[in-house]
Amino acid sequence: MKKIAWISDLHFVAEGAPLGHDPRQRLEAAIAHINAHHEDAACCVISGDLVNDPGLANYAALRPLLDRLAMPWFPMMGNHDDRVLLRQILPVPDSCMEDFIQYAVPLNGATVLALDTYKSASSGGEFCAARRQWLENQLQHAGDQPVILFLHHPPMTLGLPMMDEIKMYDGDSFLDLVSRHASGPVQLCIGHVHRSVSGVAAGLPFATLRSVLFQAPPPVPAWDWDSFSPAPEDPGLGVVLIDGSQITIQNEIFCPYELGTEGS
Repeated sequence: MKKIAWISDLHFVAEGAPLGHDPRQRLEAAIAHINAHHEDAACCVISGDLVNDPGLANYAALRPLLDRLAMPWFPMMGNHDDRVLLRQILPVPDSCMEDFIQYAVPLNGATVLALDTYKSASSGGEFCAARRQWLENQLQHAGDQPVILFLHHPPMTLGLPMMDEIKMYDGDSFLDLVSRHASGPVQLCIGHVHRSVSGVAAGLPFATLRSVLFQAPPPVPAWDWDSFSPAPEDPGLGVVLIDGSQITIQNEIFCPYELGTEGS
């Protein structure tokens, strides 16, 4: 059985507490949990929004914390990230594309694919021709092996206020490509959402993940960006297990909500 640790949406800053949540305490707790309970993971994937503001100081302060992980770790682009600074400060695999933070990681019988869906800080995700061709080639190369496909922006509608406005543009085209070119089981692992949502879209199973830092409110009562306030819910992480053709995702709480919140 192969194991992948999965964290997302760190929104890390070297100083300060975005929306009243301390990203340093939260990330330290997540790393301690992973090292204590999942040291046997083949790798840890971080599915975007590594920093809250894409400045050099934030990436530089983030690097030594992530280096505490007991396994190799792989950063991905989110809408709060910067490709140049990410590549300058954080490690990316040798297989990474030149123009995108996009790469494949073989896991001896399975494949991890990290897709770069970044378009801009204030827009939804993008899936351009170059990234489309890369993904098609990687799916064909994987053959009938399980593929764990990580991306930041969801390509499907989730029924969540505001999030559905900043999902991946032309997500139906992405889902169609994966459905047509995947020979083996594929699991979509999606960041950006700050909530745990799972389902099936175009025949493909997908899961989103809680943020390491703060959680988006549930869809009811409805909210918008003017009324947005983080939900008082615990942060979480994911553990992806691959056993032959079976893929399981376990959600784990790594600290109580009170850790790293103002007044605690």
